[in-house]
Amino acid sequence: MGKIVVPVAVSSVTDPTRSITFDAMVDTGAFGLILPSAWKEALGPLPEPVAVEIETADQRVVPADVCGPVRIQVGEFRRVLGEVIFIDMQPGVRGYEPLVGYTILELCGIVIDMVSHQLVARKYFDVKRTSPRAGAGGTLEAR
Repeated sequence: MGKIVVPVAVSSVTDPTRSITFDAMVDTGAFGLILPSAWKEALGPLPEPVAVEIETADQRVVPADVCGPVRIQVGEFRRVLGEVIFIDMQPGVRGYEPLVGYTILELCGIVIDMVSHQLVARKYFDVKRTSPRAGAGGTLEAR
Protein backbone atom coordinates (compact mmCIF):
# COMPACT_ATOMS: atom_id res chain seq x y z
CA MET A 1 0.00 0.00 0.00
CA GLY A 2 1.20 3.53 -0.72
CA LYS A 3 1.92 6.17 1.87
CA ILE A 4 -1.10 8.26 2.84
CA VAL A 5 -0.44 11.60 4.55
CA VAL A 6 -3.32 13.73 5.82
CA PRO A 7 -3.61 17.12 7.55
CA VAL A 8 -4.69 16.90 11.20
CA ALA A 9 -5.74 19.53 13.74
CA VAL A 10 -5.90 18.80 17.46
CA SER A 11 -7.21 21.24 20.05
CA SER A 12 -7.83 21.24 23.77
CA VAL A 13 -11.45 20.78 24.82
CA THR A 14 -10.98 23.04 27.85
CA ASP A 15 -9.09 25.77 25.95
CA PRO A 16 -9.77 25.68 22.17
CA THR A 17 -7.13 28.38 21.60
CA ARG A 18 -4.51 25.73 22.46
CA SER A 19 -4.13 23.73 19.24
CA ILE A 20 -1.67 22.14 16.87
CA THR A 21 -1.90 21.37 13.16
CA PHE A 22 0.36 18.99 11.29
CA ASP A 23 0.56 16.38 8.57
CA ALA A 24 0.39 12.78 9.77
CA MET A 25 0.89 9.42 8.11
CA VAL A 26 -2.02 6.98 8.17
CA ASP A 27 -0.92 3.74 9.83
CA THR A 28 -3.62 1.08 10.19
CA GLY A 29 -1.24 -0.88 12.42
CA ALA A 30 -1.18 1.95 14.97
CA PHE A 31 -3.80 2.17 17.70
CA GLY A 32 -4.64 5.86 18.00
CA LEU A 33 -3.29 9.29 17.22
CA ILE A 34 0.42 9.07 18.03
CA LEU A 35 2.17 12.40 18.63
CA PRO A 36 5.63 13.40 19.85
CA SER A 37 5.87 14.29 23.53
CA ALA A 38 7.51 17.55 22.46
CA TRP A 39 4.08 18.78 21.27
CA LYS A 40 2.20 18.01 24.49
CA GLU A 41 2.78 21.42 26.07
CA ALA A 42 1.19 23.19 23.07
CA LEU A 43 -2.20 21.74 24.05
CA GLY A 44 -1.89 22.91 27.65
CA PRO A 45 -2.88 20.80 30.62
CA LEU A 46 -5.01 17.87 29.51
CA PRO A 47 -7.35 16.13 31.95
CA GLU A 48 -6.49 12.75 33.40
CA PRO A 49 -3.35 11.63 31.55
CA VAL A 50 -2.71 7.90 31.88
CA ALA A 51 0.80 6.44 31.73
CA VAL A 52 0.94 3.31 29.56
CA GLU A 53 3.49 1.21 27.74
CA ILE A 54 3.16 0.67 24.01
CA GLU A 55 4.90 -1.65 21.61
CA THR A 56 6.42 0.03 18.56
CA ALA A 57 6.68 -1.40 15.05
CA ASP A 58 10.25 -2.53 15.80
CA GLN A 59 8.95 -4.37 18.91
CA ARG A 60 10.40 -1.99 21.49
CA VAL A 61 8.21 -1.32 24.52
CA VAL A 62 8.22 2.39 25.35
CA PRO A 63 6.40 4.58 27.89
CA ALA A 64 3.61 6.82 26.62
CA ASP A 65 0.93 9.14 27.96
CA VAL A 66 -2.67 8.77 26.82
CA CYS A 67 -4.37 12.16 27.14
CA GLY A 68 -7.79 13.50 26.40
CA PRO A 69 -10.35 14.32 25.55
CA VAL A 70 -9.19 16.55 22.72
CA ARG A 71 -10.88 17.66 19.52
CA ILE A 72 -9.46 15.88 16.48
CA GLN A 73 -10.04 16.96 12.89
CA VAL A 74 -8.57 14.69 10.20
CA GLY A 75 -8.67 16.46 6.84
CA GLU A 76 -12.21 17.52 5.95
CA PHE A 77 -13.76 14.53 7.70
CA ARG A 78 -16.01 14.55 10.75
CA ARG A 79 -14.46 16.24 13.81
CA VAL A 80 -14.48 14.03 16.91
CA LEU A 81 -13.52 14.00 20.56
CA GLY A 82 -10.81 11.47 21.29
CA GLU A 83 -7.49 10.78 22.93
CA VAL A 84 -3.93 11.32 21.82
CA ILE A 85 -0.94 9.18 22.70
CA PHE A 86 2.27 11.09 23.37
CA ILE A 87 5.57 9.24 23.02
CA ASP A 88 9.17 10.34 23.01
CA MET A 89 10.32 10.35 19.41
CA GLN A 90 13.24 11.80 17.55
CA PRO A 91 12.58 14.05 14.56
CA GLY A 92 13.54 12.50 11.23
CA VAL A 93 14.82 14.23 8.11
CA ARG A 94 11.42 15.92 7.62
CA GLY A 95 10.72 16.48 11.33
CA TYR A 96 8.45 14.43 13.56
CA GLU A 97 6.31 11.70 12.04
CA PRO A 98 2.95 11.57 13.84
CA LEU A 99 0.62 8.68 13.04
CA VAL A 100 -3.14 8.40 12.55
CA GLY A 101 -4.15 4.93 13.68
CA TYR A 102 -7.19 2.79 13.05
CA THR A 103 -9.28 3.94 16.05
CA ILE A 104 -9.12 7.56 14.89
CA LEU A 105 -10.06 6.53 11.35
CA GLU A 106 -13.07 4.65 12.72
CA LEU A 107 -14.16 7.52 14.99
CA CYS A 108 -13.98 10.01 12.12
CA GLY A 109 -15.89 7.72 9.76
CA ILE A 110 -12.92 7.27 7.43
CA VAL A 111 -12.02 4.27 5.30
CA ILE A 112 -9.10 3.73 2.96
CA ASP A 113 -9.88 3.29 -0.72
CA MET A 114 -7.37 0.58 -1.57
CA VAL A 115 -7.54 1.29 -5.31
CA SER A 116 -6.80 5.02 -5.21
CA HIS A 117 -4.87 4.97 -1.89
CA GLN A 118 -6.99 7.82 -0.57
CA LEU A 119 -9.12 8.37 2.50
CA VAL A 120 -12.86 8.48 1.88
CA ALA A 121 -15.87 9.04 4.10
CA ARG A 122 -17.47 5.85 5.31
CA LYS A 123 -20.88 5.50 3.72
CA TYR A 124 -22.52 3.56 6.55
CA PHE A 125 -21.73 2.72 10.15
CA ASP A 126 -22.32 -0.89 11.17
CA VAL A 127 -24.88 -1.64 13.88
CA LYS A 128 -24.88 -5.36 13.26
CA ARG A 129 -23.85 -7.98 15.74
CA THR A 130 -23.53 -11.71 15.41
CA SER A 131 -24.88 -13.49 18.47
CA PRO A 132 -27.38 -16.16 19.44
CA ARG A 133 -29.98 -13.37 19.84
CA ALA A 134 -29.39 -11.97 16.37
CA GLY A 135 -31.96 -12.62 13.69
CA ALA A 136 -31.35 -13.66 10.10
CA GLY A 137 -28.46 -11.80 8.53
CA GLY A 138 -26.88 -11.03 11.90
CA THR A 139 -29.01 -7.94 12.66
CA LEU A 140 -30.47 -7.41 16.10
CA GLU A 141 -34.17 -7.93 16.53
CA ALA A 142 -36.32 -5.53 18.54
CA ARG A 143 -37.77 -7.15 21.65
